[in-house]
Amino acid sequence: MKAITKTNPTPLILVLAILQLIPNCIEAQMTPSSRPSTLAGRSTVYAPNGAVATSQPLATGAALKVLQDGGNAFDAAVTAAAVLNVVEPHMTGMGGDVFALFWSAREGQLGGLDASGRSGSLATPDAVRALGLDDVPYRGARSVTVPGALSGWSALLEEYGTLSLAEALTPAIEIAEGGFPVTPIIASQWRGSSRVLRQDPGATATFLLDGQRSPAAGEWFQNPDIAAFFRTLAREGIGAFYGGSLGARIVEEVQAQGGFLTLDDLKDHEPEWIEPISVDFKGYQVWELPPAGQGIAALEMLKILDPIDLESMGHNSADYLHHIIEAKKLAFADMARYVSDRDHLEGDLNALLDDAYVERRRALINPGRAADRVDPGRPFDSGETIYLSVADGEGNMVSFINSVFEYFGSGVVVPGTGFVLQNRGAGFTLQDGHPNQIAPRKRPFHTLIPGFVTKDGEPYMAFGVMGGSMQPQGHVQLLLNLLVFGMDLQDAIDAPRVRHMGGTRIVLESPVPDDVRLRLWEMGHSISAGGSFGGAQVVLKLPKGWAAGSDPRKDGMAAGH
Repeated sequence: MKAITKTNPTPLILVLAILQLIPNCIEAQMTPSSRPSTLAGRSTVYAPNGAVATSQPLATGAALKVLQDGGNAFDAAVTAAAVLNVVEPHMTGMGGDVFALFWSAREGQLGGLDASGRSGSLATPDAVRALGLDDVPYRGARSVTVPGALSGWSALLEEYGTLSLAEALTPAIEIAEGGFPVTPIIASQWRGSSRVLRQDPGATATFLLDGQRSPAAGEWFQNPDIAAFFRTLAREGIGAFYGGSLGARIVEEVQAQGGFLTLDDLKDHEPEWIEPISVDFKGYQVWELPPAGQGIAALEMLKILDPIDLESMGHNSADYLHHIIEAKKLAFADMARYVSDRDHLEGDLNALLDDAYVERRRALINPGRAADRVDPGRPFDSGETIYLSVADGEGNMVSFINSVFEYFGSGVVVPGTGFVLQNRGAGFTLQDGHPNQIAPRKRPFHTLIPGFVTKDGEPYMAFGVMGGSMQPQGHVQLLLNLLVFGMDLQDAIDAPRVRHMGGTRIVLESPVPDDVRLRLWEMGHSISAGGSFGGAQVVLKLPKGWAAGSDPRKDGMAAGH
């Protein structure tokens, strides 16, 4: 089939016939007049003393006030996370996990935190198979793992913050008790989860008004249960959750619904300070956290793409998007095969970033044709979410991600607690011999990845793009926008994205034009309608002061002082 060019005009009837063959593409978005040419335009925020970017304005405001009152970036990050637990409850909270990359001005170095929980002591392949299941349950109590978020909040405050946990929780308590108007994107996602919430009495009572419906945009919502839970934590400390009376309530309900947690699982949980991993890219050092997260996939993608002349292809051209998609397939095939709990890896996964190995993987990309199936390589011999970033006047920078996985996680809310428990257990496999097979007290494969960039050994940018498997893809596209095409920070966030879904199926944001879509289809990509493309939050260090940007795909905002 010939491509449509100015030098070889094609009759309109043939163009329409071609478009009708594109799978799932005959949508309103295929009509040029129905699609915007850009996403929402915002200006990059510039500030002299400190900056915050989160996915919800009340969280941004609370974090900014902490900075203005003399708190540091770690205080502000935890305060924002607690507020987001209240105002964006389907995405995040105490019932989930936390990961962070951070620059400590006191230490003059980058650090990492893994505050993710493990599976319950009762979680075995036989226990799942005895239920007549072929996979680990995606929802419900059997998908619940130990919630690590609260331990992460506490660890960051104790090691690097200036506020107590009680002080950091105060804004969230006030908002939960007094109530707040729900923002539009959150309201839409909440509405889409109503069926899940109706499956659990605690979730119904907590998150559906009158037990019937989700709140509409602008409608007032209160959560006195989570306010009371926070108050108990403020008074008794996190031990009340990890092995104490609050934890006992959690375990009792989870076990009553057939889940695998024990009180000792909560009591024995500890967050871990871990060493980040990195690659060089265009004169910068890009940092991610090691497994069990997806960070290594983002780094492998960058290494695959690094020597390719993407700039000459043109931003969001068909050739450019094709190479991003094909690099993603290769990196994700490796990740699916090898990534698991750090304690259960088959070998040193740094081998996935070895120059010779990456070169072999890069050679598999056909520049003119989409791969239908990509197998993992052999790097060694056998073997949903909120993101926020904060910086302060001292030079501390925090890249922070907190999630309950799917919208409203497991769908389980222990009555009276006010928050949902995550469904991270769904990240396990039942496949015998796989490093990510479910087992007692084991970390599941994790999607959460905060990102960080340094230059010449100094902090440059705290960034993240939340959204399941979109996260590595979003990290790479954001970095290419900034470091290859030299975009303004907010423009780099706003720029339309591609998301590879599986096989040859991709989704494209609406501003991507029809000629690019048609060329991708000719290359063998199956273009689907819809899809979500994550939400970025970024804080960038200037020679003097800060720049920050927030994604228009979310309800949030960036602010500074």
